Amino acid sequence: MNVPLFIARRYLFAKKSHNIINIISIISVVGVATGVMALVVVLSVFNGFDSLIASLYSHIDADLRIEPKKGKTFRIDSLPFEKVRQMDHVAVFAEVLEENALFRYRGKQHIGVVKGVSRNYTELTGLKSKIIDGEFKLWQGSQPMAIMGEGVAYYLNANLAHFDPVFIYIPRRGKSYSPSTAFINKAIMPSGVFAIEQEFDTRYVITPVEFARKLLLYDSLTVSAIEIKLNPNANPVKAKADVEKVLGNRYRVLDRYQQNESLYRTMKSEKFTIALILILILIIASFNIVGSLSMLIIDKRTDVETLKSFGASNALIQKIFLAEGMLISIGGSLIGIILGLLTCWLQITFKLIKLEGRGNFIIDAYPVEVQAGDMALIFLVVIAIGYLAARFPVRVITRKLIQG
Repeated sequence: MNVPLFIARRYLFAKKSHNIINIISIISVVGVATGVMALVVVLSVFNGFDSLIASLYSHIDADLRIEPKKGKTFRIDSLPFEKVRQMDHVAVFAEVLEENALFRYRGKQHIGVVKGVSRNYTELTGLKSKIIDGEFKLWQGSQPMAIMGEGVAYYLNANLAHFDPVFIYIPRRGKSYSPSTAFINKAIMPSGVFAIEQEFDTRYVITPVEFARKLLLYDSLTVSAIEIKLNPNANPVKAKADVEKVLGNRYRVLDRYQQNESLYRTMKSEKFTIALILILILIIASFNIVGSLSMLIIDKRTDVETLKSFGASNALIQKIFLAEGMLISIGGSLIGIILGLLTCWLQITFKLIKLEGRGNFIIDAYPVEVQAGDMALIFLVVIAIGYLAARFPVRVITRKLIQG
């Protein structure tokens, strides 16, 4: 039998001589449970947004993206790229050419990015499934077509039913002293409008890479990036390392996270900051444990003297009250985790809390995703806080009031 735990459990549930001790103990458990519940819910909501954004960007981001370390473009007629194309990891090898551009449609103008892609681009991403108007068509016979983001279409007031072209203007490379020759422009008919994510939708117009090369006056082998879709059974980490080994140090190979590193880093820092604030609130709530144990030690002074007369050591007595504090922390954390998981289940099932504001949202309620790792981390953090909170009154107060 674990004597300290047995006595601590009796003390936890037994009626004290002063009701205020019971009240403070209950407040301690409730305070810990409330903080833990908040941590579970908030972290699960952040996980939900992380997964939502990852799923959205999976429609536009390739598994791997190859970019030059110097300059904006490179040629793909060198041997390393043919080796990359034939690697077992690679399922789709798509050519991409991007440049900032000015779009003009029926008197309206908007600045964004023209992205030329090869014909197999639909095999690389799920952009085709995000068409909200028209269809995903890069070619109509020998005529190149463009797919606009919803934001671009909005700012240009574009309507596919008008059958008007979009004019794309690109600054001419090199020196140009005449305003009439400072820009290169070409017209292209829009075939569809896609909607994925606001930032992407308000910037991009997708065209065939051949059209982009003619617009930018590049040859047929020039690209600004290579985007790769891996085979389903490929290991992304190993595939990235293998591609880097083949290409050498002249190129950067970016995975999905690195392609939107600032976005994911911002979300992680926000999640960490909110979690830190809630942990600080938990630390403040743990002061109730200090008060509860301090009053309990004073209340049980007679019991402690009786235990000492039976031969109990000071270390055993300290373990009893330390176990009492740990029981409060464990009880509060378990109750908080259960209530937090219940709240998450209610949100997932019934979507109780809706997203507020005007506009069309991809989802209508806050997304929630519970991760076992977060639950384990929360439990360990609360136990550590409870241990530190209980150790102070146990070591200091027992030494001064009881041993004295």
